[in-house]
Amino acid sequence: MDALKYEGVSKSFGDKNAVNEVCFSVEEGQIFGLLGPNGAGKTTLIRMTLGIYLPDKGFIRIFDKSLKEIEDRDLGYLPEERGLYPKMKCKDVLSFFLELKGFSSSQAREKALSSLEKVALKDYANKRIEELSKGMQQKIQLLVALNHNPKIAILDEPFSGLDPVNVDLFKDLIKEAEQNGTTVILSSHQMELVEQLCHKIALINKGNIVLNGEVGEIKKKYGENEVRIDFSGKVPDFNFGDYAEWIKKDTSSLKLSLKKEFKPNDLLEKLVLAKFEILKFETATASLHDIFVKVVKEEGGENEN
Repeated sequence: MDALKYEGVSKSFGDKNAVNEVCFSVEEGQIFGLLGPNGAGKTTLIRMTLGIYLPDKGFIRIFDKSLKEIEDRDLGYLPEERGLYPKMKCKDVLSFFLELKGFSSSQAREKALSSLEKVALKDYANKRIEELSKGMQQKIQLLVALNHNPKIAILDEPFSGLDPVNVDLFKDLIKEAEQNGTTVILSSHQMELVEQLCHKIALINKGNIVLNGEVGEIKKKYGENEVRIDFSGKVPDFNFGDYAEWIKKDTSSLKLSLKKEFKPNDLLEKLVLAKFEILKFETATASLHDIFVKVVKEEGGENEN
């Protein structure tokens, strides 16, 4: 069953068409990546999903129901711009939001304290939000989005500003939510994390869905002709552009995507004949980051802010 379905959804603000005839669906019980450059329409699409904006055209269905038919506790939301009450204590903030989702006072207090312990903030239960570091506040915000076990959780840039230890913690919490039956919509610019967590993705650019499907299939489609080369010294003076659609160059290595008419052995043969000292030559699967950049450039670059 589809947890979320967009059917020809459009939204404009004055002369700007923010979202244009968007159509895609998210299957129940998966982590789905909603990607796009700044100004692409992601936030507008998220806000329409939550009922903050209404579509000008089209329909959004949540478990085959309209937003008006969905109970508030079925949704969880972590906004990109954080929204906590700075003067409230941590335990009180969590209890407050749980009660808004239908928990009794005693249930909310118990859940608040147990969840703080889960994220190593038990000793901060009586601290005000404003006394916490940004990373700690981020933990509270994620708990607000997930504590009530929503059917759908929309997480907008949840990893922003986190250190590696807390990135791993957030990944575990998101996976746990998925295992408990929550469908997670993950919006992030950190492609490596999206690649690790998401089953499927949709890429929106200039209001249009330009890529949609399983992560593995997308990587296979765009990564068949990708090559990485490590040299013993600096990258030699060679016209790699004759062979490549795009090139990513470091001091002594480069990654490139070959043009369709070339195979990796064609380039290797030329480099060997030129007597360049090669330490490593390997075909590689395109990263989601590289695919993101390539597709956005093909669509005419980034969006207006």
